[in-house]
Amino acid sequence: MSPNCSSVDCLLEKYYLSTLYSLEFIFGILGNGIVLIGYVFCMKKWTSGSIYLFNLCLSDFTFLCTLPLLIESYANGRWIFSEHLCYSNRYLLHANLYTSILFLTFISIDRYLLIKFPFKDHIMQKKLMAVTISVGIWIVVMLEISPILFFIELGNNSQCLSYGSSGMASSSLIYSVCLSVTGFIIPLCTMCLFYMKMVSFLRNRNQQLPSSFSIEKPLTLVSVAVIMFFILFTPYHIMRNLRIASRIDGWKLSDKTMITINSIYVITRPLAFLNSVINPVFYFLMGDNFREMLLARFRKMLQVIKCQCVYKFGLSNEESRDYSTDS
Repeated sequence: MSPNCSSVDCLLEKYYLSTLYSLEFIFGILGNGIVLIGYVFCMKKWTSGSIYLFNLCLSDFTFLCTLPLLIESYANGRWIFSEHLCYSNRYLLHANLYTSILFLTFISIDRYLLIKFPFKDHIMQKKLMAVTISVGIWIVVMLEISPILFFIELGNNSQCLSYGSSGMASSSLIYSVCLSVTGFIIPLCTMCLFYMKMVSFLRNRNQQLPSSFSIEKPLTLVSVAVIMFFILFTPYHIMRNLRIASRIDGWKLSDKTMITINSIYVITRPLAFLNSVINPVFYFLMGDNFREMLLARFRKMLQVIKCQCVYKFGLSNEESRDYSTDS
């Protein structure tokens, strides 16, 4: 983006992206920081679900640490850091996107197995299996998005261009479509399948045990997860592919159409990464007593602080009385 660029898409990058990414950084770091500390220092019994959630938090936290560079870049209209930082920044940004999608997918599978087999561990719920799957997700995603490094480039005005706006459009579109299918559409279909199976199972269970089994909370979690997944990720993948396609020479689109497509693409980008801010909600709603564990530790800390204050205050009163007696 040129510093004196006045088109809509340039203005959106300068003001919209810098503002949205700043808000995501502030609230995301706060939420994921609390969750990360909770898992590292408070979690006593790790389960398959907590392993997936911890990796999801780790992915979000890594991505959020890259945002200050993007915020500075969009706010000032130029990339002042090294070319290697541009590549690594874009790489980590997409690594977070697709690891988040896969971890959310396996969390949905884990929730289904937990509800269907409440009194025994399925092989997919073994901790060793969860660790193996988590490591596998990181390796697969890192390899899957590695071609992005060949398409990311610095613009004419020292800009760290987004993936949709850089590289040779024809070959980039082929890769982008394949990445959308393997990294987004297939996990989305898998998530929807297991959540539908979960809904069906819970409804059948509720008919069998109407007085002792409530499906309200599990179904609410199902609905929120699927809606968030669809609303946040779908527009980005559609517009990214459309943005790349619009740059192919054969299309010969007008400048106004190009600006419109790029503007919508810019709008969808921070929405796709808004999941890093929303995900901490799932730790409190789905995280194997995570909320109770964290609140218990918080109450214990308050109790310790209270006792220390009472001790110091009581000691000060005793010293005051001793001083008065001596006088």
